[in-house]
Amino acid sequence: MLARICGPFFIAAGINHFVNPRFYLAIMPDYLPAHQELVDASGIAEMAGGAALLHPATRRFGGWWLIATLIAVFPANLHMALHPERYRTLPRAGLYARLPVQLLFIAWVRGAART
Repeated sequence: MLARICGPFFIAAGINHFVNPRFYLAIMPDYLPAHQELVDASGIAEMAGGAALLHPATRRFGGWWLIATLIAVFPANLHMALHPERYRTLPRAGLYARLPVQLLFIAWVRGAART
């Protein structure tokens, strides 16, 4: 059951990188190069991991793939929390809340990969 919800969630999240790239470009840490390419790559990674969760033969790999992706995008969440002045339309508490939410996403993906 978890994989049936988690997989499509990450497919949709990955698609959103291409539908709403401006948001993802805005949260990229300044020290990273090739912002557009990294936004595209993370979107593709989320779609691929979400799709892999949907099939029992690839579910375990997809879970580890998504966990690695969530860890890789964590610097963007940290960047937002450390620079709230750049994200005035978002509540400051929400910027900090994103940090532990990544752990919840990792737990969710881990559970989905085990089903």
